[in-house]
Amino acid sequence: MVIDPAESDDTPTSSRRSPESEESDIDSDARETPVADVLEGEPVDPLEEARADAQRFKDQWMRTAADFDNFRKRARREVDDARKGGREDLLRELLPVFDNLERALTSAQRAGDIKGVAEGLGMVMKQFESTLGRVNIQKVPSVGHPFDPAMHEAIQQVETDEHPAGQVVAEVQPGYMQGEKLVRAAMVVVAKPKAPATDGGQKVDPEPSSRG
Repeated sequence: MVIDPAESDDTPTSSRRSPESEESDIDSDARETPVADVLEGEPVDPLEEARADAQRFKDQWMRTAADFDNFRKRARREVDDARKGGREDLLRELLPVFDNLERALTSAQRAGDIKGVAEGLGMVMKQFESTLGRVNIQKVPSVGHPFDPAMHEAIQQVETDEHPAGQVVAEVQPGYMQGEKLVRAAMVVVAKPKAPATDGGQKVDPEPSSRG
């Protein structure tokens, strides 16, 4: 009886591997090998690494600088728009005052009654002060109040016994405040005590003592 060599092989058929399967396993092992393992051991140039970090930091800085510049321009534009809007609102409030002042001046040129002209101008002045009050602007208190260097500018002092020293006795130019902020100081005249009377350059004793 002739024995087939293939049948005499004791290795199971299922455990036998073809050359094609062995080649596939080799390719699979190559694909599963990490790239880091392949590159492991290769030296890294510290200069190149430092240059890459420097370029990255430069790019970040340039983006930050550009963002800040855009923010600054936008903030400046918003401030300018707010100021322009504030001026327009104030002008809108003052226009009626200017209209009445122009009418008063036109009437004054044709009127012969000075008293009537003065009354008309006084009404315009009250309207002006009322308009300023609506936009939170008030006149600085002056006459009859103590001198305050934070709100007043003294341009003259007068000797008087009718007012206490340091009191404002006259206003040359009014001052204005917007809320708590001083817009313009008031120019005022301030009282000071009279100098003692003299007789021939000598100070006079108001109550001479009696001598025996």
